[in-house]
Amino acid sequence: MPRLQPSFFIRPDVLEISKQLLGKHLFTKTGRSTITGGIITETEAYAGPEDRASHAHGNRRTKRTETMFKRGGVAYVYLCYGMYPLFNIVTNEENIPHAILIRAIQPTHGIATMLRRRRKTKLDRSVAGGPGVLCLALGIGLIHNGENLSNGRIWLEKRNSDLEPGQIKASHRIGVEYAGAHARRPWRFRIKNSPWTSKPD
Repeated sequence: MPRLQPSFFIRPDVLEISKQLLGKHLFTKTGRSTITGGIITETEAYAGPEDRASHAHGNRRTKRTETMFKRGGVAYVYLCYGMYPLFNIVTNEENIPHAILIRAIQPTHGIATMLRRRRKTKLDRSVAGGPGVLCLALGIGLIHNGENLSNGRIWLEKRNSDLEPGQIKASHRIGVEYAGAHARRPWRFRIKNSPWTSKPD
């Protein structure tokens, strides 16, 4: 299947892109390992610089956030609490720091490899149902920060029909309470009733 190209990501509406990523397939092939991946079931939108929950709020440019200012279609990977890599997709045009956190997938490819990486014996929500464990399952790390998603080791494909609005649940974002009212914006999107998202609210 053809990979999603930059034109999908450089559009201006980060909320719309975040919803449209639901149902798309996310894949990785790191080193000599097999292809691993699955269906995106949960996303979270960040619209810097006006978004207080965004790393790039106020157009903050640091060594970490510089990737967010690239043209859409690259990976933004950073460490949460200095420990867990989190995988985001940069969107919009260059110098407009929008990004989408990929929070969960339904594993479909390379399941044995993902189970080994997660030290699990059973496939369930806990394998890739959260942004930190998702990266562990897919082998994503800081080495992938800035990687082009149309021709690199991480890519996305459209394999299913787009979801209808009624199939998507919107709720507040998680772990950004410091952002006050901005944290309560309904910018977290999930496939409704999917057992493969992170834990429900």
